[in-house]
Amino acid sequence: MDRSAYGLWYLVAINSAFFILFAWSFFRPVSGRDWRSLGMLSAFVLAFFAEMYGFPLTLYLLSGWLSARIPGVDWLGHDAGHLLEMLFGWRANPHFGPFHLLSFVLIGGGFWLLAEAWPVLYRAQRERRLAVEGVYGRMRHPQYVGFVLILTGFLLQWPTLLTLLLYPVLVIAYARLARKEERECLQRFGDDYARYMRTVPRYVPRRRGRPGGSLPGSPAS
Repeated sequence: MDRSAYGLWYLVAINSAFFILFAWSFFRPVSGRDWRSLGMLSAFVLAFFAEMYGFPLTLYLLSGWLSARIPGVDWLGHDAGHLLEMLFGWRANPHFGPFHLLSFVLIGGGFWLLAEAWPVLYRAQRERRLAVEGVYGRMRHPQYVGFVLILTGFLLQWPTLLTLLLYPVLVIAYARLARKEERECLQRFGDDYARYMRTVPRYVPRRRGRPGGSLPGSPAS
């Protein structure tokens, strides 16, 4: 094992804290549901960086199997952690591999969604109305979509056994939180939210349609 690349627990702590605080600054959790959403992302981030800089458990467990099938790769070296690049034969610098670059797009897109969603939701909560303008005029749950994009980006960049196990659990948990949020909104806003649900898709953004200001509960309605 390349000991110089692992056992760097201070990097685990620094990188985890950076991304968790970064996500907090974009998401600004207020309710218990918000903190649970951020907490799930935080657990994934900690598991991710623990294997990237702490101990490469996945590579350690799979190194024998991988070496037998794909020889010529130092499977306990740091670059081998970019498993998708290695498995698909990318032998150049894995940091410039297709999966690594795609991961940056997904992570950046997720943080962008959180940044776009939070001020809209904050204003709506202060005014005690539905959040329907901006990105909420395109999808009903941009915050959860943003979290899933971030998780997917991390998974593509450095897949591990633990994050592979956590990923579907977290996606299902976010989906359940979204449905619970919808039930509460239906009780609170009634027909306005029912019309909003019929107009705006849950996760996949609509391309075109009426502007957010014409949706029920918007400031202009």
